[in-house]
Amino acid sequence: MTIKLNMKPEHPGGVILNWILPEGMTITEAAKRLGVSRQSLDALVNERRSVSPEMAKRLELTFGGTARTLLNMQTHYDLAKVEERVSELAEEVEPYNAR
Repeated sequence: MTIKLNMKPEHPGGVILNWILPEGMTITEAAKRLGVSRQSLDALVNERRSVSPEMAKRLELTFGGTARTLLNMQTHYDLAKVEERVSELAEEVEPYNAR
């Protein structure tokens, strides 16, 4: 039996901020450890930027977890955002029917 939950996928930025970065660590310190700018990490944890494969790997190497999990979260989040606009997209595309 499969249980389906109607939960929207979460942006990985919130997970990074609340679960991956150590409690009490500033964005500035975390960014320094990751080797990225404070602005870059701030944009990610505040959901203004997507997690890239490189950032996911930096997070994995610095704090643990897996890059693949963060990238899967990002993909699910991005797809959910597009699916919210599916009717709009359907009006813009022309289906191809090969016979």
